[in-house]
Amino acid sequence: MSNAFSFPRLIALLRKESIQILRDKLTLRIIILVPMIQLFLFGYAINSDPKHLPAGLLSIEDSKYTRTIAAALTNSGYYEIRVLRSETEAEEGLARGELMFVIETPPDFDRAVDRGERPSVLIDADATDPSAIGNAVAALDRVVADLDRDLPPIRQIAPPAPPFQFVLHARYNPEQLTVLNVVPGLICIVLLFSTLFVTTMAITKERERGTMENLLAMPVRPIEVMIAKIAPYVIIGYIQVSLILVAASLFFGLPIRGSVPLLLGALGFFIAGNLALGVTFSTISANQMQAVQLAQFTLMPSFILSGFMFPFRGMPVWAQWLGNLFPITHAMRIVRALLLKGVGWSEIAPEIWPMALFAVVVIAFATLAYRETLD
Repeated sequence: MSNAFSFPRLIALLRKESIQILRDKLTLRIIILVPMIQLFLFGYAINSDPKHLPAGLLSIEDSKYTRTIAAALTNSGYYEIRVLRSETEAEEGLARGELMFVIETPPDFDRAVDRGERPSVLIDADATDPSAIGNAVAALDRVVADLDRDLPPIRQIAPPAPPFQFVLHARYNPEQLTVLNVVPGLICIVLLFSTLFVTTMAITKERERGTMENLLAMPVRPIEVMIAKIAPYVIIGYIQVSLILVAASLFFGLPIRGSVPLLLGALGFFIAGNLALGVTFSTISANQMQAVQLAQFTLMPSFILSGFMFPFRGMPVWAQWLGNLFPITHAMRIVRALLLKGVGWSEIAPEIWPMALFAVVVIAFATLAYRETLD
């Protein structure tokens, strides 16, 4: 064989590689779909300026100036006002994440404004995600000016001074530190990476190493294989969570206000779901490369739609519905609620059942897709 460069040999090799790529249908689909999905997600779903944030109005009296403030907040585009009946309802709304703000006006608010006493309107804000409320808080200055036209004539010709003032109370994160929002999210991101990829190659590795024959020869059922592949890594996932919590508390000052056993129990569903998804990818893939590609295919939507990189409430409704299908979205809410808010079981229960349902459905699908032959 000649050592000189040969174009005919090169063309033959290129033809061989092209045929091999065209035969790999799964890889071709991923190559085409991933850029398109990323384009639409980045173009439509990402929004760092969330609008129509849920806000509760707590007022003893339905006065003229209170209605003006509520209308001005709604017209700003940042607030979606609903009337609250009691402080208990307000506290529960903030704890569950159903409310981002609670606006409370003092008694005799109209009389105090007319007398020029500059009363204070208290705003409790859920500051677990400072970037989500930043622009909404900045819009409060314009709301104060909107009340001027409703003032009595004697107050309108007086030296310009705000008729009232907003007093912001940043709940759960008084200093509005971004790190207190990012670090709890990183717990879920690290778990997603480690648990998903470690089982993604579980079945394909058996096939490529030639040990699949031994596994198939054993008198075991598919569900037993699935559980055996998942169970050891659940323990590893708990070890990772414990190490991250200790490190985050020591180095970043992350508060742990809720129950740690409750946190670990809730994350068990998240860990099991990710491990089951990895086993599913491994079961339906022909080789390790395909399994890894499928796992990577789920990472970008998980990062963007879960609320880790961008405010969840800033996304359009369809993106929020899609984001709620991912277990990591519910896991992040649980971690942030337990660590920063110190909530209990009743507040996080609505986030647990979607993760549990996801884990059960994926494990069932992986069991049905498991092939008990090498064909």
